[in-house]
Amino acid sequence: MLVRAEGIEVGFGDRRILRGCDLEVRPGERVGLVGPNGCGKSTLLRILAGVAEADFGTVTRPATFRLLEQEPKLPGATVGEAADEAIAWHHELLAEYEATLADGDFEAAEALQARLDVVGWTVEHRVDALLDRLGAPPREAETARLSGGERRRVALARALLGQPKLLMLDEPTNHLDADTIDWLQGVLGRWEGAVLFVTHDRYLLEAVATRIVEVDDGVCVSYNGSYGDYLVERAERQAAMQRAEDTRLAYIAREAAWAARSPAARSTKQKARLQRLDTLQAKRALRTDETFDLDLRTGSKTGSTVMEGRDLRRVLGGRLLIDGLTISLARGERLGIVGPNGCGKSTLLRLISRQDSPDGGDLVFGGGVQIAMLDQHRSGLVDGDSVFEAAAGGNNYVTLGDRSVHVAGFLKRFLFARETLTQRVEALSGGERARLLLAKLLLQGANLILLDEPTNDLDLLTLRVLEEALLSFDGTAVVITHDRAFLDRVCTRVLAFEGDGVVTSYADRTQAHRAAVARRQAIEEAARGERESRRAVQAESESSRKATKVRKLSSRERSEYMALPQRIEVLEAESAELSERLNDPAVWQGQEPEGAELQRRIDAIPPVLEGLYARWEELEKRA
Repeated sequence: MLVRAEGIEVGFGDRRILRGCDLEVRPGERVGLVGPNGCGKSTLLRILAGVAEADFGTVTRPATFRLLEQEPKLPGATVGEAADEAIAWHHELLAEYEATLADGDFEAAEALQARLDVVGWTVEHRVDALLDRLGAPPREAETARLSGGERRRVALARALLGQPKLLMLDEPTNHLDADTIDWLQGVLGRWEGAVLFVTHDRYLLEAVATRIVEVDDGVCVSYNGSYGDYLVERAERQAAMQRAEDTRLAYIAREAAWAARSPAARSTKQKARLQRLDTLQAKRALRTDETFDLDLRTGSKTGSTVMEGRDLRRVLGGRLLIDGLTISLARGERLGIVGPNGCGKSTLLRLISRQDSPDGGDLVFGGGVQIAMLDQHRSGLVDGDSVFEAAAGGNNYVTLGDRSVHVAGFLKRFLFARETLTQRVEALSGGERARLLLAKLLLQGANLILLDEPTNDLDLLTLRVLEEALLSFDGTAVVITHDRAFLDRVCTRVLAFEGDGVVTSYADRTQAHRAAVARRQAIEEAARGERESRRAVQAESESSRKATKVRKLSSRERSEYMALPQRIEVLEAESAELSERLNDPAVWQGQEPEGAELQRRIDAIPPVLEGLYARWEELEKRA
């Protein structure tokens, strides 16, 4: 057991969020924590990590752990200091090893040596590699000046560098591009300890989770298996509970009718019957799943072409982000935009929304186009406003189509209960803020909707509602998202940023992904050819030098030296082949995905190559 929570209860004001949660995570498990926004998932993670306190209940956490919060705090003044602090455990492990050796405690030293053999005697090189892989800012960047997404990427690197027995991650894929999400999926799938994570990424849940725990009406309900298994078992459980609830209500109605007809109960049998009725009436009623409808249709008509951009060019901060892009948006189209962080996706959205102007090219809109935008920073809300004020600018009524609707009734459609209307925006969860912005988006009556990372912080229910709304939308939508399932289901076409200002249109995400893999393989092939060319030049140079020098290598060493290039070439070819196989989505399917084993083999190759290169250089100096 790595962590155990028993009887956790938490309330905010008169609202009970958790009302008796029990949860245990064991070694080797990868537990996906799901539930609607505001149900208490993040609160439960914070309590398990000791960051927040429960009103009632106990938590036992004997193992080392790391928590990635939605709004993380970073130690140190710079990114480098924050990252280096995460490997302090390794310095402590080395110091303890040296101390046991000095004290002559060789049994303890042997155990610590075994541990160091597993984690590595040096880990400093991993820090910069991991920061780079996650797209974190430079080491010298000040932590106080980082954006929310940059802070999260640094915090995720810290969590992974900490090498805990238990990783607790709250929405780890937020602000990560698709390629990095694929990489993180592999890391979590082969994590030696346990993982407890909250995520809206359905592909990640399906590929990684070995168990799903749902926070349902304030308690934790566990389902063994993948996310797909959970959906099936949950439906069966809900059906059984509904049948039991129907039986209870029918019994109450029957017994209540008897009690109304009967004279005052005097016998022990009658009193027991009345007590059973009281007990059934006092039982907590079955909570039905809350849902809402989001109808973005306006009925307004535009021409068949909503927008055209010709030879668009945009340079920002000295970087060429868009170069010669020609794009056309048709009525009813749902365009997905993909690419690595910082490549210019949001810049393109600002051009389309007319918040920014291109440095070159023309942007022309059709007649009757009304634009609404949901940006990734969730702007448009004032922290000090109440939910009621934020929805309609302080007005009591909003206009929905041709009807006037009271704000309280309007917000109820978006699952904001009457008692939450006075709650301040700053106290809302990320998902609740997104839901409030979707409500405001509906009021704008736009026929061209621009969504920048709309899936961040949304629960699975709200994701499905947004997907259905976009699928039935009678206007045009442009969506930036790294949510692979969302792209696959919603978007009719994909626009991929490929670097150096190049933006290419593809039929779907899969086609764009295959093109990206091919480009990466071409780059790796070119780099491999360059390395081989350098080795050939070096070999020729050394051959000439050796002709005039007395050889110092033994016959065995000479044979080893001559065989090393071929061994290196074979390993590099194997790494390239494994990487190509890993990019095939099929290897992550099934009960025991082949992808985890492929990633393990890929990760084992670089240390071996490093040793072979070092040996080659050593022998070369003596040749």
